[in-house]
Amino acid sequence: MLEIDYPIICGGMFQVGRAPLAAAVSEAGGLGIITSKTQETPERLRDEIRKVKSMTKKPFAVNLNLFPSQTATSNADFIDILVQEDVRIVETSGRSPEGLMPKLKEHGFIVIHKVASVKNAISAEKLGVDAVIIVGNETGGHPGMSDVGTLVMLPRVVDSVSIPVIAGGGFSDGRGLVSALSLGAEGIVMGTRFMATKEAPIHNNVKDWMVAADEMDTVVIQRNIGSPSRVALNAVSKEVDRLENEGATIEDLLPLITGQRSKKVYYEGNLDGGIWSCGQAVGLIKEVLTVDELIKQIVHEANNSLEFIQNRLESIRTDA
Repeated sequence: MLEIDYPIICGGMFQVGRAPLAAAVSEAGGLGIITSKTQETPERLRDEIRKVKSMTKKPFAVNLNLFPSQTATSNADFIDILVQEDVRIVETSGRSPEGLMPKLKEHGFIVIHKVASVKNAISAEKLGVDAVIIVGNETGGHPGMSDVGTLVMLPRVVDSVSIPVIAGGGFSDGRGLVSALSLGAEGIVMGTRFMATKEAPIHNNVKDWMVAADEMDTVVIQRNIGSPSRVALNAVSKEVDRLENEGATIEDLLPLITGQRSKKVYYEGNLDGGIWSCGQAVGLIKEVLTVDELIKQIVHEANNSLEFIQNRLESIRTDA
């Protein structure tokens, strides 16, 4: 459906979803995604789309974030740019894409919607999306209100919808890809792992932190305001967590959780400059590779995992 070589997607990431990373993922055989809200205005989005096209001729997508934001541009305006620039794949995330579906379908878009529950996956299918991404509690960014991990959430969604399901949350290597496929997914979405690549447009301090981090170095905040977010454990996220435990309101938290503060992290390398999304897969990252090296490594690991599984099955049959 997406006309890509490998079932590997780089999820849309605020401030990180820019042309260098998206183009590298697509050129390596996956699906790269640039994020519209990162670009802030329609013309900046147009420029970023053209940058991607100058770097690869392969398919890529644009994320339309449906959460409330400080960006004045409406998603309808962003869609107009996508139509004009002949982009035909979109990832929608946050709230329901219902209001956008008529316009998206009128112009023939392939719509992939990110959800965090079985209920939302079923609703998205009814709206006419072409595929869903299901993220478990391990995911960086917004895992939803449940604490259900991908191992359970993925097969639940696969059993509940008839459209393709893509797995997100906790994936970083070929073993994860094989496990997702064995549970019924058509492919995987990775965000955190792609941040620790040479093409990711973020400061090396962040990438070095990710290599040194383990799976305990993230925390889920914003539960009290109904918008849970898994982020890197740093001074700011610890303070947010403390305030929430004391009953803080959204007005109390806003100065700390605004996405604009993440620019200090991503671009200046100040690891305590703000909150920034990071999944538990960070504990599996051991090196910073190019995107091409990473995807080739994942495919190689996946083939090795399949061979191992086949040998184990043969052994079991023999023993039986």
